[in-house]
Amino acid sequence: MLYDVRLALKYEYEAPVQGGRHLIRVAPVSIAGVQRVIAAGLSFDPTPQRKSTFTDFFGNSVTTISYHAPHDHLTIRLTARVQVEDTQPPADLSPNRMALRQEIARTWSVAPDSPHHFLAASPRAPLIAEISAYAETAATGTVSVQAAAMALCLAIHRDFTYDPRATDVETKPDEAFALRKGVCQDFAHVMIAGLRGLGIPAGYVSGFLRTIPPAGKPRLEGADAMHAWVRVWCGQHTGWIEFDPTNAMIAGPDHIAIGHGRDYADISPIIGVLRTHGSHETTQSVDVIRVE
Repeated sequence: MLYDVRLALKYEYEAPVQGGRHLIRVAPVSIAGVQRVIAAGLSFDPTPQRKSTFTDFFGNSVTTISYHAPHDHLTIRLTARVQVEDTQPPADLSPNRMALRQEIARTWSVAPDSPHHFLAASPRAPLIAEISAYAETAATGTVSVQAAAMALCLAIHRDFTYDPRATDVETKPDEAFALRKGVCQDFAHVMIAGLRGLGIPAGYVSGFLRTIPPAGKPRLEGADAMHAWVRVWCGQHTGWIEFDPTNAMIAGPDHIAIGHGRDYADISPIIGVLRTHGSHETTQSVDVIRVE
């Protein structure tokens, strides 16, 4: 599948910003056997006084920008063309949970994709007893790690309501779990916390999801959105498999990854510091268009 991706993040500040420095993680990355970035470009308004790029520990593309002059807005635009492989869901060759623990113990690597980085609590995905118990109930009767992950994915989709007004970007997993409401970020964090509570390594994936309008309806500009899902280490022979609890599915060719980390904090679209007072308004527009 070949896609053109367009993203616009806009920040309108109530009062002029006196300087600022930001880390931007919105550009997709090439992943062997999964997707290939053919071209990608970022633009900024106003033009930053300094700009540089680097690759972080988990292999995500990061752009740093800084401003010295006052400004009352910031617009970040991404354009990219990405080839995504149309692969079939993998056969379940994963071990059971006891065998998985033994495989993890025999894994000495601490490379970025090592399961050891994704097993313990992280800043935005702590281990929570109630979520661990929920995951244990969902996984009851499953005989493999992949099946347990799929069972939890389906349970979250069944038991939680998608409601953008119920939570915000700062909502903690235990809060979303108590509400049984939220958005893709919340569902991903709940699933990650639940799997780690079962001893299964799990991480956060940030990216884009192509949406398909109902039959006979035109596609709306800007109707797509940034998305989040979960990657699960299913043993040394199976490796990482990605699950989308928002849509009750294994991630497929309509999922375009920006990158991954332990949780949202590792792959948030923009973080930084600035000097100002008052509030600001944020708008986001995403277009994911299949190139025929």
